[in-house]
Amino acid sequence: MSQPDATTGGSRRLDAIVRGRVQGVGYRVFVLRAAMELGLTGWVANLPDGAVRCVAEGETTALEQLVDRLRRGPAAALVEQVFTAWPPPTGEFGDFSLRSGWHGGD
Repeated sequence: MSQPDATTGGSRRLDAIVRGRVQGVGYRVFVLRAAMELGLTGWVANLPDGAVRCVAEGETTALEQLVDRLRRGPAAALVEQVFTAWPPPTGEFGDFSLRSGWHGGD
């Protein structure tokens, strides 16, 4: 059994793209609150094509719970697909934030 990397503390990384009616419905704020509640670090942002991207790091169980929440979304959302990738964690985040490189609405 290998030891956790000191820079990541044994955490994992999730990179998710969420498609459907996920902009203009409070989806990013929903993800922000869920990630903070689960003790995750990373960010969430709207993409120009109407999707939302979420990059998060933390414990495996918490990340799996976040994926479940991404699939549900807030009441006004209509999630059609959630694509997930699990690249190596980097330990680069100090908290979880909203990014607004492109903003089409919450």
